[in-house]
Amino acid sequence: MLRRIRIAAAIFFFTFITLLFLDFTGTIHHWFGWMTKIQFFPALLALNVGIVAFLVVLTLLFGRIYCSVICPLGVFQDTISWAAGKKKKNRFSYSPAVSWLRYGALGLFIVAIFAGLSVIVSLLEPYSAYGRIASNLFAPVWQLGNNLLAFVAQRIDSYTFYSVDIWLKGGIPLGVAILTVIILAILAWRNGRTYCNTICPVGTVLGFFSRFSLFKPVILTNKCNSCGLCARNCKASCIDAKAHHIDYTRCVTCMDCIGKCNKGTIRYKIAGKKAAEKQEETVVTRQAAAGKKENARRNFLSVTAMLAAGAALKAKEVLGDGGFVTIIDKKRPKRTTPITPPGSGSARNLNRNCTACQLCISACPNQILRPSTNLDKLMQPEVSYERGYCRPECTRCSEVCPTGAIRRITTADKSALQIGRAVWIRDNCLVNRDSVQCNNCYRHCPTGAIQQVPIDPNNEKSLKIPAVDVERCIGCGACENLCPSRPLSAIYLEGNLMHRTI
Repeated sequence: MLRRIRIAAAIFFFTFITLLFLDFTGTIHHWFGWMTKIQFFPALLALNVGIVAFLVVLTLLFGRIYCSVICPLGVFQDTISWAAGKKKKNRFSYSPAVSWLRYGALGLFIVAIFAGLSVIVSLLEPYSAYGRIASNLFAPVWQLGNNLLAFVAQRIDSYTFYSVDIWLKGGIPLGVAILTVIILAILAWRNGRTYCNTICPVGTVLGFFSRFSLFKPVILTNKCNSCGLCARNCKASCIDAKAHHIDYTRCVTCMDCIGKCNKGTIRYKIAGKKAAEKQEETVVTRQAAAGKKENARRNFLSVTAMLAAGAALKAKEVLGDGGFVTIIDKKRPKRTTPITPPGSGSARNLNRNCTACQLCISACPNQILRPSTNLDKLMQPEVSYERGYCRPECTRCSEVCPTGAIRRITTADKSALQIGRAVWIRDNCLVNRDSVQCNNCYRHCPTGAIQQVPIDPNNEKSLKIPAVDVERCIGCGACENLCPSRPLSAIYLEGNLMHRTI
């Protein structure tokens, strides 16, 4: 029964956390956005003391429930391990903890946090790793299915579904997501929860607390016949059936051992004094035996690599004017200062607090957020206006961010928040280049920061060019996105290192 409850809860969390990265309507975020806020490390970065305390107390009471139910990467590995178990049953075995690797990875993670090495932090943090998998691999498939339904619906005059653009967010995030899936799939297929108990820093931290948990799986030694069935079904490889010992720092409280034991010799109960003494004895026995026998099958090298992929895939050509004129794709301008999302406050704050889970990128309805390709902030969001502009009434990214890297703002805050400023390039403007009147930037600026002035001040009837009032510009990018100049816009945005109120 306990195992079934755990599986049902894990499916519930895993399904809706995944949908948070797939949903482009915002509906799921309204009801289940809290699931991302209770992830351990994002809550720690957001200084959400209540959530962190709750997770620690949960672990002290029931063991690593977080790892087996709430963490999406852990449930993802369980799914792969479950599929492998259909082919080969009773395939696990006990192995000693690889302590040097566990605490080495945790030490590297902590050093990376204080040194500002956000790339290492984002690669090791489990929730963010799963977020990139869902955002880069699952989301395009989800969107393709939606577009097929929209195509069918249109044929029967139904507008229940609508088509959305399917686009890959960058070669590097896609490559990292694929590499992560490959590594996790190999480890989980062969050995279950290897990543969680040897690499994952969150698992190591919670493992420290779980050794003191009140409720634990306890082996009743007077009934156990040492058949080893529990150990052969323990995906954490933490049960030494011969010594009647369970390594609680690695146990993820999956209840598989309880469900598989046909003698009822493993109980999930309060571990009393006698049980603690017995565990202490078996620890000594196990340490003595470990010096004589090495389990080489479980030793492996930690792989933490970044895939340096090429540029993003080129979109299919879009035809206009009845197919006679090819509209040239707009190129991304080279900004001296990248633009960070509204609510991030500054590039420094975003860099130190963002774990590159890419939930904000998936949730952005205007498709202006992109994963950065700069090494110092790799895969973190930055603003670009090829596909749209930052609408003043939209605050979605600030609503979904679980770490505080993008702090929640209101529409009133956003309308007065300058994240960048417009810069006009005379030689790219159609007025100067082609001698035709164009006032797109003037007409679409929501703050009136762009005015039209005559080229010839002495001739009121001369063609007019834009003049930017930097003090009124909020950096929304409407002018850059809607500028008809190709391949580079005649007006583009430069970012502010520190956002300011205007």
